[in-house]
Amino acid sequence: MENPAFVGDTENQLKERGKGHEGISSSQSVRGRGSSLPRSESQAEGKCTSVEGGGPTTNDAINLERRVGLLSGVALIVGTMIGSGIFVSPKGLLERTGSVALSLIVWASCGILSLLGALAYAELGTLVDASGGEYSYFLEGFAPGKTRRTWWGPIPAFLYAWVSMFLLKPSSLAIICLTCAEYFVRIFNTGSSDCAPPDLAVKLFAVFVIILITFINSYSVNLATKVQNIFTAAKLLAILIIVIGGVVKLAQGNTQYLATGFKGSTSSLGDIATAFYSGLWAYDGWNNLNYVTEELKKPYTNLPRAIIIGLPLVTVCYLLVNVSYLAVMSQEELLASETVAVTFGNRVLGWAAFLMPLAVTLSTFGAANGTAFTSGRLCFVAAREGHMVDVLSYVHAKKLTPSPALLFNASIALLMVIPSDIGSLIDFFSFTAWIFYGGAMAALIIMRYTMKDAPRPYKVPIFIPILVLIISVYLVVGPIIDSPQIEYLYASLFIVAGLFFYFPFVYMKKSIPGMGHLTTFFQLLLQVVPTNTMPDA
Repeated sequence: MENPAFVGDTENQLKERGKGHEGISSSQSVRGRGSSLPRSESQAEGKCTSVEGGGPTTNDAINLERRVGLLSGVALIVGTMIGSGIFVSPKGLLERTGSVALSLIVWASCGILSLLGALAYAELGTLVDASGGEYSYFLEGFAPGKTRRTWWGPIPAFLYAWVSMFLLKPSSLAIICLTCAEYFVRIFNTGSSDCAPPDLAVKLFAVFVIILITFINSYSVNLATKVQNIFTAAKLLAILIIVIGGVVKLAQGNTQYLATGFKGSTSSLGDIATAFYSGLWAYDGWNNLNYVTEELKKPYTNLPRAIIIGLPLVTVCYLLVNVSYLAVMSQEELLASETVAVTFGNRVLGWAAFLMPLAVTLSTFGAANGTAFTSGRLCFVAAREGHMVDVLSYVHAKKLTPSPALLFNASIALLMVIPSDIGSLIDFFSFTAWIFYGGAMAALIIMRYTMKDAPRPYKVPIFIPILVLIISVYLVVGPIIDSPQIEYLYASLFIVAGLFFYFPFVYMKKSIPGMGHLTTFFQLLLQVVPTNTMPDA
């Protein structure tokens, strides 16, 4: 639904384009958004007649199209999960667990937890076939039917969009791009892996990466998915190089570092929880395909398949990479290294050591591309519901890409590049993220009762969302009780601060003076138009 506080002056005229489209019924909302419950699988291939690169005809509805297949879906999951985390987080995770064996157990546990969460998200994604991930699930779970018109029903969804659009998604993009930039600079300094690269050079290249990725995603969905597929293959090649190097070292008898086992293991529950933060940051991205459900071909089969293929693949890769690291470096050496993968390359690859930072650069670039792709869809859906500035729900008239939402996400990420403290950003990200992961599990449990008769193409045992919910509560509460930090208070205050915008601009629909003219300006500048329908699913 649209919010008059955010709507543009000329939008009513633009909507006239869609009036003749037979897919818009009188029962739909202003944007033509119908029920998000599953329909037949054959409808999942439905497309409007407009195609990328060509303008829509007079009676065409302007919407996003289904152009993401199974291969691209797997590449999106694997490509966003394998990014900077496996090259940054091993140090933090090993430091917090205190031992080699416990760190490997935490890595495996993070993979299992991510798989369980992803399976629950597969049910959510096939039950609620709208893009936007947790945002759409909160609307259906906590604000169904008439409840959506109450003052309290849409609050969870709005607060998720508020935190995600202004903190979680931009910070994730900034972290990945900073890591990409750091490893790119390391290419030219492979002989001295412990020498810190120039901070200004890292930040400038990170800014360049954000701008380039935003251009790619704004220009073409097909181009963005092709880039994702290519760079996912590149990062799997990087993983293969590390694993082969580790196997060779183990075959040569270098097992002394792995043999230390549980020596030095921590007994602090808070340390274990923060170790999970580092590990789960490396696994983050398992829910990204749920943000583009409206653009996924045959979502009721391809969404679960992509998850079942992608998650075990990533878990195995991560375990093998950590074993390979520990076949080359001792625990102390790994903790002392600022760039673990580069140190590994210098010791194993010899003259070809430059390949490792190059491969990591390609890996993180692909992860950043996938992150930008999905983040723009969340912003797009929230604005389409009237929870954000209305122009963010517009798409390019010819390219059919949500360019305003992509540009907004990039702008916030550019501001977050300035501090460049990756470690603190990871902890801050994980703390707030798992609040909403737990909320999604609660929404799924609620919908088992409120939507018990709705068709579910895929259904998980009820104990899975309950278990993930309990673990989510532990990951949020545990570190606060064990080691309270001011950052946790800042995160909580930031979430609550969203209410100061929700009540006047969303619930009471107060208008912002001049917003109509500003919306019109951006429509003309970016050549974007309102979306009329969701694509059939």
